[in-house]
Amino acid sequence: MSLSRAGHVRTSVETNTQNPTRSFAWLLERAVVGCLFLFAVAAPHSIAATQTAWLLALAFCVARYFVRPRPAVYRTPLDYALLGFFILTFLSALLSYDPDVSIGKMRAASLFTIVYAAAEGVRSTRVLRSLVLVLVVSCMVNVLYTFGAYAAGRGVKVESLTAESPLRAAGVREGDTLLAADGVPLGAPEELVRALSPESTATGGASGGVRVQLYRVEALPVVGIRRDSLLADETAEAEARLGINSWSRGRDQRATGFYGHYTTYAESLQLVGSIALGLLVALRRKRGWPGALLALAFAGLCGALLLTVTRASWLGLLLSAFVIVLVGARRRTLLVAAGVAVPLAVAGLLVLQQKRQVGFIDTKEGSTAWRLMVYRESLDLLTREPRHMLVGVGMDSIKRHYREWGLFDKGRQNWSHLHSTPLQIAVERGLPALLVWLALVFLYARLLWRQARRGDIRREGGQEGGQGTVRAGEHWVERGLALGAFGGLVGFLASGMVHYNLGDSEVVMIFYFLMGLALAAERLGRTGEGAQEGRGPHVQSFETPDLRRGERR
Repeated sequence: MSLSRAGHVRTSVETNTQNPTRSFAWLLERAVVGCLFLFAVAAPHSIAATQTAWLLALAFCVARYFVRPRPAVYRTPLDYALLGFFILTFLSALLSYDPDVSIGKMRAASLFTIVYAAAEGVRSTRVLRSLVLVLVVSCMVNVLYTFGAYAAGRGVKVESLTAESPLRAAGVREGDTLLAADGVPLGAPEELVRALSPESTATGGASGGVRVQLYRVEALPVVGIRRDSLLADETAEAEARLGINSWSRGRDQRATGFYGHYTTYAESLQLVGSIALGLLVALRRKRGWPGALLALAFAGLCGALLLTVTRASWLGLLLSAFVIVLVGARRRTLLVAAGVAVPLAVAGLLVLQQKRQVGFIDTKEGSTAWRLMVYRESLDLLTREPRHMLVGVGMDSIKRHYREWGLFDKGRQNWSHLHSTPLQIAVERGLPALLVWLALVFLYARLLWRQARRGDIRREGGQEGGQGTVRAGEHWVERGLALGAFGGLVGFLASGMVHYNLGDSEVVMIFYFLMGLALAAERLGRTGEGAQEGRGPHVQSFETPDLRRGERR
């Protein structure tokens, strides 16, 4: 170690020893960064771990402002819209038909604080870039799991049954997948035969029969099979005793990753996939290993999204990709992307027909007809009384009153949320809340648009118009984040027309995290890397100015 370096280290140690408050502030800042990395790792997989990381990061951020030297507080272009939407949501909860239920939903509404935990906690471009890349890499873990699960298959898919098969007599159809017998997963016909054998009653099985759960084109019916219904004798093969002519491993169920639902997984893949594509487009030299890895990651994310068989998220990523390439790429890249999109769209339609047996837009399909019914009923509820338009009926109050309000065919159909983010906000929180939400979307989109159009050119020192050397290609991660977040926002809004994705905590946490990272990127681009660390308790603004004429893009 050189003398100058050793002296610097010794001086730093002495400073921290003499000023323990400054050392504690440093530890709190590192704790926030550590929680943000935990958030990025956990967000594509676990809601519990992600919320734990969020709460810890928020707690450390708040604690940091009580320790000297206090950090700067930055105003953002989204503050009024974010806080206004939260305040109107809280007001609607207080005035709800069921305040106890609606106030309980305020924890989900407070997820917007993720924006500030990320925007304030990220204080260097190195941390920002690492968080973006960690999020994409972490999501690839569940993509690999999804492909592995699809390759291995699940359950026993019955392809052909004999006329006298006990499965046919119990209600099993050809094409059904046998998933579990009395709660025990099935992997082969022999396992079902063992569950139906008399010996299984000695180990706790029911004496009358076995309840077998099936998968049948998005339905999970349960049938009962009697133990004395097996064919042939005990020496025959399992297929013969069950009356199965042919079977295979089931691969019909929609991919869910580590989540519990395919829609949640699809929406998350759409957001992260948009970031991967944005990074790929922003990368100047794509013929190296970074470009190859990003292209492979985006292809994997698209493949996993395809296996969710979620039409709205497919369309969301398609629109996102179009916007990203249109804004950030050259004309030749746009033509290449269009050539790739056509076979992907055809493949998607084939998968949709095979897995769900519906078309992309099919008004006769059950979920589409159900949505059209719910939309009509919800609009009627919204306009029924002035208070509904002003403050809404309250979050989740529909769960208690849907019959008396005439929703879901007066309770005769399956009840759920309203499957539309704008409609759900308007009905539950009122039209003013919807207008503020749209204002937030507009301001966020404008911020991302300006970031993306400004390109990857920055001046050293960070100050707009300051003196410094212009370097190209240094900030491709920041530009890729802007492009990906902008495309992801378009996809999020598109799928939100037929899904209530704002109410999906796993998805909205990723959405707010990307929003916070985009705000951090904007601030760092204006103030310079780490320029404001250690300053006193003052407030700064980093509103995005209009593009200047002649600025390189």
